Amino acid sequence: MAREFNVVVERDADGFYVASVPTLHGCHTQARSLDELMERIKEAIALCLEVEGETGETLDFVGVQRVRCGSRPFWRSPWTRHHCEDSPRLRSVSRRPPRTAVASA
Repeated sequence: MAREFNVVVERDADGFYVASVPTLHGCHTQARSLDELMERIKEAIALCLEVEGETGETLDFVGVQRVRCGSRPFWRSPWTRHHCEDSPRLRSVSRRPPRTAVASA
């Protein structure tokens, strides 16, 4: 049975095209041309399916969003990972666990 996968294609600083399949963990490849890239990603998908089996997660494609992130932390906190400028919801990404209420006696 034929399956379809969303493939993300980018170009790196050296001019190589890089393809990855978000629903197949570790499924990626690179090539100098788009034609070569498509052949290689098909091969990579087949190999990933062979290893994972046919139980890969399916996701509906929604879209792509470009977000610019600075390298300095937004707050000076050990929990802050990075600062993102373009999205108010992503301004600071924190690993800190949620606070729990403490009852006072």
